[in-house]
Parts: sequence; structure tokens; C-alpha cells
Amino acid sequence: MRPYHFRSALLSQIRRGNFQQRGANLAVEAGMGSNGNDKTKLEEDICIHIFTVSSAMVGVCLTVIGLIRVVITLGKADTLADDLLACDALLFLTSCLLSYGALRARSFCRMHRIERAADVVFITAMVVMTLICGFITYAMSISPSTVH
Repeated sequence: MRPYHFRSALLSQIRRGNFQQRGANLAVEAGMGSNGNDKTKLEEDICIHIFTVSSAMVGVCLTVIGLIRVVITLGKADTLADDLLACDALLFLTSCLLSYGALRARSFCRMHRIERAADVVFITAMVVMTLICGFITYAMSISPSTVH
């Protein structure tokens, strides 16, 4: 009988509106609100995600460039992968800067345009990174004896 009592007390609290203490209704936070502020919050969330992941991917690219340089030095082999990764790091940096610009934009229309550009550059950089990974895998699978 106790769980039912707890459930009825919870429902009465919800009906009275006691769960609006954080400044917003739970339904509005879930994206079901009727005001225009929800779309702005969603756009800011996307910009923040692009910003953080892009900056992390710049670090990943630089780390892999360092590892490839070590392999090239020790293995006396040369590959184009480090140059391609440097270009990809620049794409991620561009995406990061665009998303930062979108977060700083004053108008919603401008923020949306800059965020869309950051999104396109970010997706392009991810595709390029996937292709570079395939290239690195292919270059490592070729034995040095067959490349004379």
C-alpha cells in the first residue's frame, strides 16, 4: 500500500506545480514547451557539443601526427598521412572557432547560420579523418618488400 501512497503524493505535488523550482517546467526542458526559447537552447547545446568535440579532435590529430612522425623516423618509411592529418586538424580548428562564434552571436538568425557552417565543417572533418584512418591502415598493411 505504501508505493501507491507515494505515487498519489507525487502526483499531487506535480499538479500543484512544486516541480518548477529550477526556473522552467519539466515539459519545457524536455523540448515540449511552446515558447521560442527552447529552439535557442537547442542551438546553443549543439554549438557547445561541436565546440568541445572539435577542440578535442584537434588534440587527437596532433597526437596522431606525433605518433606517425615517430613511426616514420624509426621505420624509415614516409607517408602522406601526417600532412593530411595536419589539414584535418585545421578543419577541426575551423569548426571549433565557428561554433565559438555562434555561441557569441547576438541574433538567433546569425547564430543559426554560423552554427550550420560549423556543423558542415565538423562533419567534413570527421569524414576526412575516417578516410585518413583508412589510408593509414592501408599504408601499414603494405609490407616494405613489395614497394620497391
